[in-house]
Amino acid sequence: MFANCFINAENFVRSSPFIASIRHASKKTGGSTRNPVSHGRPKHRGWKVQDGHYVSAGTILATQRTPRFHPGLNVGFGKNGTIFALEHGKVYVTCEKLDLNWDHTWVKRIYAGRENQIIYKKFFNVVPAEQHQRFKLTEEF
Repeated sequence: MFANCFINAENFVRSSPFIASIRHASKKTGGSTRNPVSHGRPKHRGWKVQDGHYVSAGTILATQRTPRFHPGLNVGFGKNGTIFALEHGKVYVTCEKLDLNWDHTWVKRIYAGRENQIIYKKFFNVVPAEQHQRFKLTEEF
C-alpha cells in the first residue's frame, strides 16, 4: 500500500521539468571608482591663432572665461570673453600695461588687492595687410 506512494527519485529527476541547474556569479558587478566619468565635453579655451599668422575678419583669436587676454587694434571683445578679429591682417600679440577702470564690478572682483600694482596683460592686435594711403608727405627731414 505504501510502496505505491513513493516515487523513485531517479525517475523524478529525469522527468521533472522544474529542476534545472542554476549558475551564480562569482563576483559582484559594479563600476570602477578609480576612473570617474567626466561631466561634459571640454571647452578648449585659450589661444586659437598664434602671433604672426594671417587671419580674416571674424576669426576667433582666443577664448577665455576671465579676462586674461585683451583686445587691441582691430580686435573685438565678445560677451563671453571671446576675442575676434575685426579686419583681415596679421596677428601681433604684445604685453602691455593694463589701464583698468576700477569702477566696474568685474574689475574689482578679479583684480581685488592689486590696486597699487602695475598689471601687464597680453593684447591681441590685428594689423591690416594693406595699409590705407590717406597720408601725404608734406616735408622731408
